[in-house]
Amino acid sequence: MKIFAFVKKEIKESYTGWLFALPLVIGLAVFTFYPIVMSLIYSFHDFDGFKRFDPVGFGNYSRLFASDREIWKVLLNTGVFAVISVPLILITSYLLAVLVNRKMGGTSFFRLMYYLPVVIPSVVSGVIWKDILNPSQGAFNTILSALGLPGSTFLSASSTSMFTVILMGMWGIGGSMILWLAALKNIPEQLYESARLEGAGIFRLLIHITIPMSTSMIFYNLIMGLIGALQTNATLVYAPRDGRGIDNSIYFVCVKIYREAFVRFDMGYASALAWILFLVIGLLTATIFATSKWVFYGEES
Repeated sequence: MKIFAFVKKEIKESYTGWLFALPLVIGLAVFTFYPIVMSLIYSFHDFDGFKRFDPVGFGNYSRLFASDREIWKVLLNTGVFAVISVPLILITSYLLAVLVNRKMGGTSFFRLMYYLPVVIPSVVSGVIWKDILNPSQGAFNTILSALGLPGSTFLSASSTSMFTVILMGMWGIGGSMILWLAALKNIPEQLYESARLEGAGIFRLLIHITIPMSTSMIFYNLIMGLIGALQTNATLVYAPRDGRGIDNSIYFVCVKIYREAFVRFDMGYASALAWILFLVIGLLTATIFATSKWVFYGEES
């Protein structure tokens, strides 16, 4: 009886809070947890998204490496993209944050301009990039032509597709810039003042104070950047090409998942691919955590 009385008391005291949280709880249950559970179930079935729903056990997972001729190319493309884009975005967004963190006129305006692309939906960004990267009438080639330089084929040719997608991925470095700025603002100014009194220049301040004191944010951005690179979505690749076929040089894992699910209607195999990607991301994240002794979290660490 005491247990029931305690539960009744807790519900009475906190039901208002639960009512406010109910829309979020329902949204997470319907649009996050339910799809996760169902995708795991689908991965063990031959499911076309409509009527066919035949159990195949681990057939979808064994098919991944036994008979899928595309998978190695897909994994190689995704790995190359991640290895190049993650360090590039980390370095450029960090340097950008260091630049706009300086006390000079107009920094607030530039921070706004650099962050603005982050709030643009990915489909809209894809349409914008389609016009910018048009080989014949695009803004980039128009500028190159005005400068007397040869134009680029961008997404129209295998030789330039990967570079173009990496360039498009840097469209949102303003999001990382904001995180870097938060880390830079937390570095005590006294450290810089003491170092300047000892004769330290800008480069030594960056190497010996700014970067070491920002390692916790480097760690966070490294993990989020890696996850984002491995999950490069189909919108980034499809939208600028008007939904046309994907070049083999930019055939990534998430693009393959999309094609298996919504072009070939093999939901079971697409779900298995998604779970394999989840396990790979989890393994890489765990590895980064296991080697994170270089991260400085403050005086207590």
